[in-house]
Amino acid sequence: MLSWAITFLVIALIAAVLGFGGVAGAAAGFAKILFAVFLVLFIVSLVMGRRPTV
Repeated sequence: MLSWAITFLVIALIAAVLGFGGVAGAAAGFAKILFAVFLVLFIVSLVMGRRPTV
C-alpha cells in the first residue's frame, strides 16, 4: 500500500514539473488517500498484532 502511495506521489511530482496540473492534482489526491489507508491499516495491525493465545 505504501509503495502505491509513493508511486502516485512520484507521478504527481513528475506531472507537476511537466506542467500537467490536472494529472498532478489527481495523482496527489490518490497518493493522499492511499497513504491514509496505509496508516490506518498499519495502526490496526500494531494494535491487533500478536495476541497471546491461551
